[in-house]
Amino acid sequence: MTASRRPTADRSIGQYLIQRLQDYGIEDLFGIPGDYVLSFYGELENSPINVVGCTREDCAGFAADAYARLNGMGAVCVTYCVGGFSVANSIAGAFAEKSPVVVISGSPGMSERKQGALLHHKVRDFRTQLEVFEKFTICAVELSDPLEAFAEIDRALDAADRYKRPVYIELPRDMVNVVPPMNHVYHGPARSPNAEATAEAAAEVVQRLSRAERPLILAGVEIHRFGLQDTLLELAESMSIPIAATILGKSVISEQHPLFVGLYEGAMGHPEVTEFVEQSDLILMLGTFLTDINLGVFTANLDPNRCVLATSEALRISHHHYHDVPLDHFLEALKAAEPSARGRAVPDSLRGVGTAPESPLQPDSPLRTTRMMARINRRLDPDTIVIADVGDCLFAATELITHDRGEFLSPAYYTSMGFGVPAGLGAAIARKDHRIIVLVGDGAFQMTGQELSTLVRTSASAIVIVLDNHGYGTERFLHPGEWKYNEIQPWAYHRLVDVYGGGKGYYCETEGEFEAALQTAWEDHAGPHLIQCKLEENDASETLRVLAERMGQKVG
Repeated sequence: MTASRRPTADRSIGQYLIQRLQDYGIEDLFGIPGDYVLSFYGELENSPINVVGCTREDCAGFAADAYARLNGMGAVCVTYCVGGFSVANSIAGAFAEKSPVVVISGSPGMSERKQGALLHHKVRDFRTQLEVFEKFTICAVELSDPLEAFAEIDRALDAADRYKRPVYIELPRDMVNVVPPMNHVYHGPARSPNAEATAEAAAEVVQRLSRAERPLILAGVEIHRFGLQDTLLELAESMSIPIAATILGKSVISEQHPLFVGLYEGAMGHPEVTEFVEQSDLILMLGTFLTDINLGVFTANLDPNRCVLATSEALRISHHHYHDVPLDHFLEALKAAEPSARGRAVPDSLRGVGTAPESPLQPDSPLRTTRMMARINRRLDPDTIVIADVGDCLFAATELITHDRGEFLSPAYYTSMGFGVPAGLGAAIARKDHRIIVLVGDGAFQMTGQELSTLVRTSASAIVIVLDNHGYGTERFLHPGEWKYNEIQPWAYHRLVDVYGGGKGYYCETEGEFEAALQTAWEDHAGPHLIQCKLEENDASETLRVLAERMGQKVG
C-alpha cells in the first residue's frame, strides 16, 4: 500500500475517500446506486475507479469479497438501509473468513435529519444501520464531521488492511462534496508488536523442531490473506517439512509442490492424509482457523501438546500463550532463527491422493460429480481460478488439484449459498487474464445466478457449471427422507443466456455431452458459458457422504 501524502487542501470528503481506496490497490468497485449515494457515485464515475453495477446488493458483496481475496482489498457501495441490509449477509461472510471488503453506504444528509421527517429507507433511527454493521465489521465509521472525516477514513482502511476483515464507512449525502477547512497528511498506523515475546516464541518453536521426528505444517487461509506464502515455503523447504492445508486454505500453496501432502479434514478427509497428519509429533498450524468444517466436524485428532497455533489473533505453543505477536513477525523470526529439523519424506502413496481419478471417457454414462471433476482437473493450469459454491460442489472440488496459490475460492467456513456466480464476477474483474470456473448447485444458482447477466455485460471469460440435482442435494444426505422442502422448480438454466442476451449455454446428461461442452467453452474466451449438468439421481461426492454420516445425528 502506498500512503497518500499529498496536500488535501480543496479536496472533498468523497474525493479523499476515492484516493485512499486507490492507495490500497482498489481499481474496481461493485454496487448498486440509490438516491442517498448518487452524489458519491458521480464522483466515482469521474474517477479512475471502474464501477461494476450488479443485479443485487448481496451479489455485489460476494463479488467484492472474491475481488478482495485475489486483489488484497475490495469495495462495495450501496444506498442506505435497503441496500445496506441487503448486502449484510455477504459482509458477514467476509468477516467470518477474513476478507477485507470496504462497505461504503450513503445515508440521509446531516441537515435533513434535523427536520424530524420520516425519511424513506430509515429503520428505527438514523444510527440503526451503523450499529448493525458494527457487529460484523472490524471498524465502522460515520463521516459526519468534516474535521474528523479524513482521519476516520484512514482509520477504517488501516483496520481493513491490518486485520483482513471488512470495514464500514457511512457517508451522509450532504457530506460528499464538503471540503474540510484543514490540511491532512496520512502518517500510517502506529503498531507495536512485542519483540521480546516474538523472540521467545520463535526460540521455543526452534527447540521443539530440533526434537521433533515427524514435523508437519498445517497451512490455513491467513497465509494467503496476509501474503505469507513465500515465507511459509522458505521455512518448509529449508527443513523439508511436509505441508497439509485445510479446506478453507485450499490453494494457499500449489498442490503440485513436492512437500504438499493434501487436504486435512479430520475423519471427513482421506484416511491416508488424516493418518499422516495425526501421526505428526509436532504440527505447526500456521494461519489456520479451527472451524467445524476445517476440522472434519470436530473429528480432528490434534493433541494440543503437539501443536503450535499461530494466527493473526493468537499464538499458542502447546499450552503457552504469547500476546502481541503478529503472524508475519512470528514467521519472519522463526525463519531468521534458521531452525533445524529432521526432514520428513512425503510417501508416494500421498501423491495426488483424494484427486478425482482419471479414467477413459464413458460417453454414454450418466453424469456423476466425481467423474466431472476428473474432466475439469485435466484442464486446470496456473491461469485458471476455480470458485466453488456451498454444497457438494465445494466437497467435490476438493478433488481438484490447483496449480498455483490463490486460485481456489469458496465460502468454506461461513458456507453461505449463492457465493459462486457473483464471486465469479469479482474474480473475473480482479484477474481479467485468467479463466474463471464456477461450480454451483442449482439451488444456489436460483439465489444469485442472475449475476450471470453482469458476466455477460462485462464479457467475462467465465464457465459456470450448474450441478443440477433438482434441489438441495446436501440436505437430502444430511437429513434423509422424502422431504418436499428440498425440491425446487426445475429451470432450463442453459437457456438463460438467451434471456440475458449473451454468452453460450449447454445442456448435458451424459459424460460425452459434458466433455464436448467443456471443450467448446474452454476454447472460447469471448464471453461467459453456462453448462447445465443433469446429475445421475442420488449422486454425491465421497466427502459429502462422509460428512452426512458425521453430521446426520446433529441435524436429525
